[in-house]
Amino acid sequence: MTALWRSVFGLLVVTGLLLGATPPLGKVATLAGAPPLLWSFVISFGAGTLLLAGLLARGGRVGLGAAKLRYFFLAAVISYAIPNLLMFSAVPHLGAGYTGIMFTLSPVLTLLLSILLRVRKPNGLGMAGIAVGFVGALLVAITRGEANEPASLFWVAIGLLIPVSLAAGNIYRTIDWPKDAGPIELAAGSHLAAALVLLVGLLVTGDIAALPVLGTIPLVVAAQVASASAMFIFFFRLQSVGGPVYLSQIGYVAAAVGLFAGVVFLGERYSLLTWIGALIIAAGVAMTTRAQKAEA
Repeated sequence: MTALWRSVFGLLVVTGLLLGATPPLGKVATLAGAPPLLWSFVISFGAGTLLLAGLLARGGRVGLGAAKLRYFFLAAVISYAIPNLLMFSAVPHLGAGYTGIMFTLSPVLTLLLSILLRVRKPNGLGMAGIAVGFVGALLVAITRGEANEPASLFWVAIGLLIPVSLAAGNIYRTIDWPKDAGPIELAAGSHLAAALVLLVGLLVTGDIAALPVLGTIPLVVAAQVASASAMFIFFFRLQSVGGPVYLSQIGYVAAAVGLFAGVVFLGERYSLLTWIGALIIAAGVAMTTRAQKAEA
């Protein structure tokens, strides 16, 4: 575990694997009747509670200063509440594998936002990678989800908003990371803040009435909470040692897991054009990654 904690590549692979489990589990939950708002709450409340318990057991604590409270709630909305709501709303219409492909756009969009916000300076290879990534995204968008079951353009647009929100979260967490704050503390605090925001949403919309649905899928709930809790420990560690753009490459691994689970376990099928688009996106991400290594 110590070796993994110190390995940026190892953290990338493990975080991506755990993230990739989210769309398939979310599809099972939403098809069982759990509203997207409720399933998003399950993730944040479950992960936040377990992470806080682990932190307190080790003698740690969650700081409640102004800077940390700002970070908790802004990170909660940008990084967790919005992307999860988008993901779990779209996955029944687009498929777990197709939704997972959206993760691969996160590195390209993270670099684009980094350039626009002047977090990084642009270079030719990086800009070319962004362009290639968008071409791949366009091809994927044209296929509109599973083969023979095309989703409406509305749900495709919702799916494309997932990497936009993830990229915004990657940038925000880097530029506003509180001083002297550890990754587990930030993960626990921001998830509990997200749970609070989502609870208000559940009460306002009336989706809290669907709470008994969770009792019908206990194993799915347990798997989701366990994977999310583990994922966010590694996620925040990777953020602190790898930076926002390197972190965003977890989309590679997550997309592969989502596609595999969707095709093998959920019976999803995708057209050749979807696979070609995914490969083109991967090429764009590879170009942006190489550009950043050259800068470093």
